[in-house]
Amino acid sequence: MSTSDTVRTTGTGSRTDSRGPLRRLLGAQPLGLGLSLPYIVFLAAVMAYPLGYAIYISFFDYVFTAPGMDMDHPFVGLENYRIALTDPRVLQSFGNIAVFLAINVPLTVVLSMVFASALDSVTRWAAAFRVAFYVPYVTASVSLIGVWMLLFSQDGLVNTVLGPLAPDPSWLVNEKLAMPSIALYVTWKQLGFYILLFLAALQNVPKELYESASTDGAGVVRRFRHITVPSLRTTTLLVLILSIITGANLFTEPYLLTSGGGPDGASTSPVLMIYQKGIQQGNPDVASAIGVMLVILVGVLSLVSNRLTKER
Repeated sequence: MSTSDTVRTTGTGSRTDSRGPLRRLLGAQPLGLGLSLPYIVFLAAVMAYPLGYAIYISFFDYVFTAPGMDMDHPFVGLENYRIALTDPRVLQSFGNIAVFLAINVPLTVVLSMVFASALDSVTRWAAAFRVAFYVPYVTASVSLIGVWMLLFSQDGLVNTVLGPLAPDPSWLVNEKLAMPSIALYVTWKQLGFYILLFLAALQNVPKELYESASTDGAGVVRRFRHITVPSLRTTTLLVLILSIITGANLFTEPYLLTSGGGPDGASTSPVLMIYQKGIQQGNPDVASAIGVMLVILVGVLSLVSNRLTKER
């Protein structure tokens, strides 16, 4: 159907849409909307509804009950947020995730970009190197965590190599080193995925730019700084936001590596705190308040990252 079939010009020069209300709702390409409908339903059921329900719970005195039981849930306003913000354990968990993000995010962005650039210039065994980086990402966390615990235990390989330089207490039971150790583990495990993102973006960078820079005498570092980094700005923003979101949702690693956020809460993350408050302690209202604050924090960090990346 052409534009003239659906849009008419009135005598006053204004344009009116002659399509029916259903056609206007579905848009010009209803087939595309139909194909994306299953994913829209999935997002609504798995993400939008739980988030909305968590926001609702956070304003009430809410407890889980057995099926069929009816219990009043009085409105308490911001009381759950006050409880969460005055709980030292909750504040400690947000401080822990700040330490994690300060280590994990810069390492993820820098290392994935550097390794992707190096792999892009490799001509022999390129596929083997890419698989080697990607294997940890697709390997089950439980098995990798078991290997990591053996390496960084008191009598593990790392301490054996370090000898007298090994920390005491050891890495994962040390209050100051537990969260940095988890950050290094997550960086190593997730790195392959981000390397593939940068590799895909590098395919769109014209090779003539590198050849011209080499002809003008630019070395590897200058080519990387003045060609690679600016060309990958959009992908860098994507990696930055994804690493922030992944880090903010940290749960499995501290739960398994440090036996639930030890020692003494030094590696507890906000998501782990939500599990402890909501499931173990039976306070889903406070847990929901923590979750809402975490969503707001991640949104703010993502917006700041977006703004800083665009201004560079």
